[in-house]
Amino acid sequence: MNTIIIEGLSFSLPLFIIAIGGIYSEGSGITNLALEGLLGFGAFFGGLSYAILSRTFGGDPTILIYASLGFAMVGGALLALLHALMCIKFKANQVISGVVINMLSVALTAFLANQINASFFGQPSNKFLLEVFPKATIPLLSRIPLIGAVFTDFYIFELIIIAVALFMAYLLYKTPAGMHIRACGDNPHALAAAGGNVQKVRFWSVITSGALSGLGGMCFAYSISTTFSPNIYMGFGYLAIAAYIFGSWKIGPTFLACILFGFARSGGYVLVQKLKLPSSYGDLVLTLPYIVTLVLLLFFSSTNKPPRALGEVYDQAKR
Repeated sequence: MNTIIIEGLSFSLPLFIIAIGGIYSEGSGITNLALEGLLGFGAFFGGLSYAILSRTFGGDPTILIYASLGFAMVGGALLALLHALMCIKFKANQVISGVVINMLSVALTAFLANQINASFFGQPSNKFLLEVFPKATIPLLSRIPLIGAVFTDFYIFELIIIAVALFMAYLLYKTPAGMHIRACGDNPHALAAAGGNVQKVRFWSVITSGALSGLGGMCFAYSISTTFSPNIYMGFGYLAIAAYIFGSWKIGPTFLACILFGFARSGGYVLVQKLKLPSSYGDLVLTLPYIVTLVLLLFFSSTNKPPRALGEVYDQAKR
């Protein structure tokens, strides 16, 4: 059971922070199917920064590990800027923009990784090698039966994600800025009538979604394979979308959905090990979160309540 909790949290929390990014974007009214591409491009940016800085400066890799998280957020935000420009400035179809950005991110990162490795590092590869992210155990709390697994052998980035998630929840639900974001998603014309800038709020909400997706993508890169590679595009962005849809675009219920997906994944791996099944069954385990998604879809799809103005292009002339 301890293994299920430890591994489940290391998957659930990066998924959760990506889902919060989606809540910010769609909470402001901009449909964001680009989370998959944003997390991958953020991980690419963070992996590239680590590879270059470690080769250039060397020394203690710990500082570079944490710095790579910041660079990943920058990378995700930069690609999200493209989505924001397409959907807000040029009023493009938001669904198509998100899908195109996903495809662009996969192709662009694979190409750039190959070219940079060949020219800068002198090796043909589409991967950037990373260090093992620091882990920690809290001595007293880790001894508590069952619950102690939460405080045992966890990645430090899990604490970072929790801190960022709490801040983003406070910002969204307890501040005027958060109220403006939610108003943009429900009634942008009312916000404009009250003196708010709908375009600006939506613009920064989409960029925020990119930064949070980049952070989650980089954490996946560290926890899944300690590399950046095209394998980072494994449907995690779409799984984050499913999580906040089941959570009705609210952060609390979305967290529970992410935990469920994470424990389904880690529980499947433990089951394969306990039954001593061939290693190929481990690949089958990867489908468990998506199977859970389909099951939940049967029971909860009718109760989901998206923001009322989600996907609608804001036209000031219609006020």
